[in-house]
Amino acid sequence: MTKALKIFSILAGLFVVFFLAQSSRVAAHAAAEPPDRAQPAQYLISPPATLAAIQNSAGAPRDGSHDFDFEIGSWKIHLKKLVHPLTGSTTWVEADGTSVTRKVWDGRSQLEEFETDGPVLGHVEGMTLRLYNPDAHQWNLNWATSKTGAFGVPTIGEFKNGRGEFYDYEPINDRMILVRFLWTNTTTDTPHFEQSFSEDGGKTWEVNWITDQTRVKE
Repeated sequence: MTKALKIFSILAGLFVVFFLAQSSRVAAHAAAEPPDRAQPAQYLISPPATLAAIQNSAGAPRDGSHDFDFEIGSWKIHLKKLVHPLTGSTTWVEADGTSVTRKVWDGRSQLEEFETDGPVLGHVEGMTLRLYNPDAHQWNLNWATSKTGAFGVPTIGEFKNGRGEFYDYEPINDRMILVRFLWTNTTTDTPHFEQSFSEDGGKTWEVNWITDQTRVKE
C-alpha cells in the first residue's frame, strides 16, 4: 500500500508540473497578442451603423433591378459644387446643363451622358455607368469624365422606400474618406441627387455636390 501511495504521489506531482507549464505557455501567448487587433476587413467596409444603412436587413433582399428606371430619358440639370470640401469652406459654384440616360440589358444597366457649363467649372463632360448585381441585389455606380478618361471607385448600394443610398471609400486630401450618394424625389419629374463626405465614419456628413434635374418632355 505504501509503495502504491508513493507511485500515486509521483504521478500527481508530474501532472501538476505539466499543468503549470501549459498554463505558463498559454499566458505567455496571450500576453504576446496585441490588444484589440484590427482585422484586415475593418479597413475595407464602412462602420456598423453605415453598413446597416447599405444593406437591406428586413427579410429577403428584393429585386431592385429597375430602381433606376426613373432616370431613363432626357433632363435639364442644375449643379452646385462645394469648392473646397472638408475645409470649412462655404463657397459654392454652379453650372447648368443636360443629361441623357438610356437603358442597357433591359434596364439592369444604364449609361448616362452628362454635360454642364459654368463660369467657374467650365465645360464638364461626364458619364455614369450603372450596373445591377442580381446576387447582391445592389447597384454599382461608376463615374468618369472626359478629362480623366477612367472610372473611379464604384459606389455601391440600393434603394429602400424610395431613397437610394450608395457608399464607397476614396482617398481625399491624402485621407480615406467615406463617400455617400443619395437619391430622393425619384417618383417625380424633379429627382434630387447629393454627394457627401464623412471624416468620422458616417456619424456626420458634409454635402459637397447637388444636382437637381427636370425632365425634358418628349
